[in-house]
Amino acid sequence: MICNNISVNEKGHLTFAGQDTTLLAERYGTPLYLLDEDRVRENCRTYVRSLSENFSDSLPLYASKALCFKKIYNIVADEGMGIDIVSSGELYTAVKAGFPMERAYFHGNNKTPYDVAFAMEHGVGYFVCDNPSELKLIDNEAARRGIRQKILLRLTPGIDPHTHKAITTGNIDSKFGEAIETGQAEDFVAAALLCKNIDVRGYHCHIGSQIFNDGPFSAAAIKMLRFSAIIKRKYGFEAPELNLGGGFGVRYIEQHPKIDCAAEIKKLAVTIKNTCATLGLREPKILMEPGRSIVADAGMTLYTIGCVKEIPGFKNYVSVDGGMADNPRYALYQAEYTAYIANRAAQRGNFVCTIAGCCCESGDIIGENFVLPKPSPGDILAVCTTGAYNYSMASNYNRLPRPPIVILRGGESYIGVKRETFDDLIANDV
Repeated sequence: MICNNISVNEKGHLTFAGQDTTLLAERYGTPLYLLDEDRVRENCRTYVRSLSENFSDSLPLYASKALCFKKIYNIVADEGMGIDIVSSGELYTAVKAGFPMERAYFHGNNKTPYDVAFAMEHGVGYFVCDNPSELKLIDNEAARRGIRQKILLRLTPGIDPHTHKAITTGNIDSKFGEAIETGQAEDFVAAALLCKNIDVRGYHCHIGSQIFNDGPFSAAAIKMLRFSAIIKRKYGFEAPELNLGGGFGVRYIEQHPKIDCAAEIKKLAVTIKNTCATLGLREPKILMEPGRSIVADAGMTLYTIGCVKEIPGFKNYVSVDGGMADNPRYALYQAEYTAYIANRAAQRGNFVCTIAGCCCESGDIIGENFVLPKPSPGDILAVCTTGAYNYSMASNYNRLPRPPIVILRGGESYIGVKRETFDDLIANDV
């Protein structure tokens, strides 16, 4: 199985977090998002423990964009993490969940005056400031409120993480941050240090997602620390914090490597400590922003199979009662997944097929070249590793209600997000 929280029971049914997925589909209906709470907590603890063991000061921040609803904030707060938020909507959700806002970092490349004011009103801990225009907004709003606002400055280190271009964020020509190589980053820092209502706490970078080893993070850390040393020499400012952005990649298919996050963080720590020693810098507080690696393998989506269409000499289509409305990642990134027939999980398969959604779009597919037992209408299809960027990117395209999130914990299940109704779809219509 693709993940160790998935297995097959004595009935030949697929289990997830120790529970029979066919019974869950029967109880809650499909399409259905499942979330393994115990796995979420385990993944949080890996980052909290590994960072604290390897750095004198550290804080992992859960990247809300991966999966945002109130319960997830309760879980990551329990586990001692901070949060990365990128909108007033994510901030509001965290506030309503009772998350301690001093551990919230507000990201984004185009915060509006409303966003800045709203965040300060709710006591956000930090802004990750993206550009000079935003710096002025934050400084002016802080002055109006008579406070000194903590910020990190987002810089672009020019590191290629060798991942999908759509999830690469640290190139020089990125929409995010100010580039070190062009000299804009230094100008950015100089301007921030002159702001009377700004407390510059350090630097932030984010190079991309689905990174499977410490190499790109280490390269980014070296680049950022060398920049920090230059700023220290020229301006007398030594940054006390360094945020290295996202976490490590996850296994969507068998070909993806297994990741030992703790081992990779240990290697990253050696690089940072050695670089600081060489440059004459104090070791900064280290932050990382795992999202995908916190929730992805804690998630599974269940569908009911409808029509099975075989086109001799071409391909086979297996249609399900969901698709791009609840999982747009194939359409965006050609994302790959592992899938099983949940009610016949013990059977070996040789039926090669494309899993198609129910939206009125030719591109509405979950993926291609799945090898399954020959499906039949009414079978339950389980798509694995869907905890990240599925619910959070879901839409009501074709006026489809979004599925619920059912949380699995200790052999029990409970609803984390209710299934949308048709009345929900028209609630804001006038």
